[in-house]
Amino acid sequence: MSLNSEKTLTPRYGERIINEIDLICFENPKPSRPYEISIEFPEFTCKCPFSGYPDFGVLHLLYQPGPLIMELKALKLYMNRYRDLSISHEEVTNKIVDDLVAACRPIWMQLKSDFNPRGNVHTIVRVTNGVRQDC
Repeated sequence: MSLNSEKTLTPRYGERIINEIDLICFENPKPSRPYEISIEFPEFTCKCPFSGYPDFGVLHLLYQPGPLIMELKALKLYMNRYRDLSISHEEVTNKIVDDLVAACRPIWMQLKSDFNPRGNVHTIVRVTNGVRQDC
């Protein structure tokens, strides 16, 4: 098989990587010190479970790591899994937090999902887990 024909396989190589990736974590280099990590996903997409129309939003993740830190590339690919999934704003925000908490066991985590207005409605969903410590 030539290199060019491999690129046209279905699912494509990027889709295969997204479907196969697991959330990867590594040891917190300073677990005795409370600190925060802020990550933004400015191009998050999923689909409305009622209309099938795409929903676009910005996800703001803020967390205080416990024993583990999330690896960014795996986290990015995990977020891309939702692109073609029909799921409500509320469900997707809660599911992401549940999955991230299970993977890295943070002290505290907050995910704010700020979806673009559609039909004159602007939705923001905020989910927290744990107890925030002073930094």
